[in-house]
Amino acid sequence: MQSTDIANPAYFHKVVDCQWACPAHTPVPEYIRLIAQGRYGDAYMVNWVSNVFPGILGRTCDRPCEPACRRGRVEENNGADPEPVAICRLKRVAADNKEDVRNRMPSVAPSNGRRIACIGAGPASLTVARDLAPLGYQVTVFDGEARPGGFMWSQIPRFRLPETVIEEETGYILDLGVKFVAGQRIESMKALMAEGYDAIFVGCGAPRGRNLEIPGREEAAAKIHIGIDWLASVSFGHITSIGQRVIVLGGGNTAMDCCRSARRLGGTDVKVIVRSGFDEMKASPWEKEDAMHEGIPFLNFHVPKAFIHEGGQLKGMTFDVVRAEYDAQGKRSLVSTGEPEVFVECDEVLIAVGQENAFPWIERDSGIAFDKWGLPVLRPETFQSTVENVFFGGDSAFGPKNIITAVAHGHEAAVSIDLLLNGGNPAARPGPIVNLMSQKMGIHEWSYDNDTSNDLRYKVPWAKAEIALASIKVEVELGFDAATAFKEAQRCLNCDVQTVFNHTACIECDACVDICPMDCITFTADGEEPELRKRLQAPALNLAQDLYVAGGLKTGRVMVKDEDVCLHCGLCAERCPTGAWDMQKFLLNTAKAGNACHDKAPARRMPVKEAAL
Repeated sequence: MQSTDIANPAYFHKVVDCQWACPAHTPVPEYIRLIAQGRYGDAYMVNWVSNVFPGILGRTCDRPCEPACRRGRVEENNGADPEPVAICRLKRVAADNKEDVRNRMPSVAPSNGRRIACIGAGPASLTVARDLAPLGYQVTVFDGEARPGGFMWSQIPRFRLPETVIEEETGYILDLGVKFVAGQRIESMKALMAEGYDAIFVGCGAPRGRNLEIPGREEAAAKIHIGIDWLASVSFGHITSIGQRVIVLGGGNTAMDCCRSARRLGGTDVKVIVRSGFDEMKASPWEKEDAMHEGIPFLNFHVPKAFIHEGGQLKGMTFDVVRAEYDAQGKRSLVSTGEPEVFVECDEVLIAVGQENAFPWIERDSGIAFDKWGLPVLRPETFQSTVENVFFGGDSAFGPKNIITAVAHGHEAAVSIDLLLNGGNPAARPGPIVNLMSQKMGIHEWSYDNDTSNDLRYKVPWAKAEIALASIKVEVELGFDAATAFKEAQRCLNCDVQTVFNHTACIECDACVDICPMDCITFTADGEEPELRKRLQAPALNLAQDLYVAGGLKTGRVMVKDEDVCLHCGLCAERCPTGAWDMQKFLLNTAKAGNACHDKAPARRMPVKEAAL
């Protein structure tokens, strides 16, 4: 095998599993260490640079970082399901406990005369505004609602996300000089293009909920609601009650918000009914757990057949009971079990079976092309449409996702806009800013806490059920206090503090092999990777994570380290008699719009230690 090129930022980035999995590539271990030190404002700003909405995401993020967390792979004696660090809830700790950070926000450069229009005031558009406004761009954000936030306002219930948090974090962006035009929906893309904006960003989300056209739908329409529209009506106070018996159709996060909201608005018998099995539901595991915690049952493998009504009055629904069958290629089909149809009584139904994009206001002769699914044709690396100065991001780009993905799209689109308007090529993406710094403070001392905590994951306290279920606006999760946050932060394995090997100093004494608690270091003869993985001290079975390979040893052997299960404990570096191993903190920040992006050369591989943050 070729020796690992650790000067390539992507190598150690991939080892920091949580940051690698985050669409916005937030440096998770960096801010968790700051929380453990009580430096909440610093932790907040580290988040703010990457994910823009730490307080919002600390409550609502889909948490792609947590399934990737190394803790879930290496922890022992934690039952059948070892749990990751509570990364998302620690983010909220930084937001809830920070000092006033307004004086730490970017200063705004003088106007550069260029005008940007953002359509929709959701997380993608607000991220574009956040990145471009400080550079002197005149950014105008249009939205049909009275307040910025998009679906963070309309589709996430207040018992999960208080309005004060949304107002605070959208306010930081508007305070950068962004012009927010409330209550104005864009009715014509051609008319907007004619206003002479230098670039237009479309971040209007996926505003149309899918309907369910089955018998009885039209006759009983008064008591059948599209989930996202119903949530918006609840959010804005247009709906304040619901029938006692409620059926929620669908298995995604919107369905979970619908059923939990219905419980708070008077639903005493609320059921979630889905076509798939429980494990196949698209809702995040914790969303399902939260719903079940509130006493909401799930009926799986039930396919809706009809809405049953009498004289236009909804009485219930019938369902076909199905089972899943798989063909030789693993494709699933739902096959009726032959059991009698199931009738479920209800007073109202909430349909949450998916969302789709709707662009009736974009004329098809505007030059913007759409694919057969009605999505804009985009260059995926630039978010640029077939009109070079029109960009899309968030749900409006590739379909419904989540807040953190929308933020990532906003960052990338802002880079593209900045490059385009400064004469650059949006496809020539700038590389990240990286730093790799030794943590050595003495022979056996490090500047970080490398003691591995054996604590189990701490549970976030909840408000009492009788209080939480009595109001749609009472926040359910109370968040960690400072003491618990410290203990949870100590569970982080500091995956960004890398084991860096110097083959010229190694005397091949195998001391590091002997002391490694995970048997992840091996000195052996070289070979092809598939064969080499099988004959290490412990076979390296996770092919998604790389091996760290260093040649040039005096015996002709190679050092191979399995990055997948390394605890980053530093014992190898402490034990090494020659200092061949070092613990070096790797910090990566993805490039943002600004002067650093105006280099027209393609993204380059940055030498280690080239750029300090």
